[in-house]
Amino acid sequence: MAEQTALPQGPAAPDLQGPAEEKQDAAVVRDALGVGIAVGLSGFAFGVTSAGSGLTLLQTCALSLLVFTGASQFALVGALAAGGNPYTAAAGAFFLGIRNAFYGLRLSQLLALPRALRPLAAQWVIDETTAVTLPQPTRRAARIGFTVTGLTLYALWNLTTLIGALGAEALGDTDAWGLDAASPAVFLALLAPMLKSTTERVTAGLAVLLVLGLLPVLPAGVPVLVSALAAPVVLFLNGRGRSATNEEVTGDSTPGEGR
Repeated sequence: MAEQTALPQGPAAPDLQGPAEEKQDAAVVRDALGVGIAVGLSGFAFGVTSAGSGLTLLQTCALSLLVFTGASQFALVGALAAGGNPYTAAAGAFFLGIRNAFYGLRLSQLLALPRALRPLAAQWVIDETTAVTLPQPTRRAARIGFTVTGLTLYALWNLTTLIGALGAEALGDTDAWGLDAASPAVFLALLAPMLKSTTERVTAGLAVLLVLGLLPVLPAGVPVLVSALAAPVVLFLNGRGRSATNEEVTGDSTPGEGR
């Protein structure tokens, strides 16, 4: 038995696994670079939009350096450009960015990074790094995907933000270019494949309807806050539906009892 157990641990095993690991690592790096570069270039759109909404170059660059979550950044400058209250705009951006905290709960278990690195890694917990990291089959691949995506996207996003803010004047009317739709479009493209269950799709659809319906009647930034109510509403209705179903099943399974 001892000889049979020792066979799989012979010298041939590392040779067979090495090329496979290298091939897997190369595929993860390729995918991570593709996402990082594609999304990082849309930082230019944010720089232009932010400068067009009245923010200074320093404020624009600080948002990308410190906030670094594209959808929230666009929500903030979009609300300000529409004449919304700064506090309301900041609140809308904040609640939109809360999703990253939930990403962090999952990624912290998957990556299992040393404590010293967790505060730094937290800055890179966003839609794109989560989308690249979660599908990876091993912790090693997940760490590579997270690191390469985060580093590429952070560097390129901030560089293109600076370029966009500096070149905003040369573009003239930024609204005519429609650049403010670039990051939300990327966000939707990443989010759509994750909506697998009926509950998730209904929640997203209700949130969209709330935003579209309330845009004409509420101040800028407020519809985003109200759309968060879609989640508890759908969960409540889903829970009631399950309770009713369970009661029907229980009643049918015990027809002879008079309870």
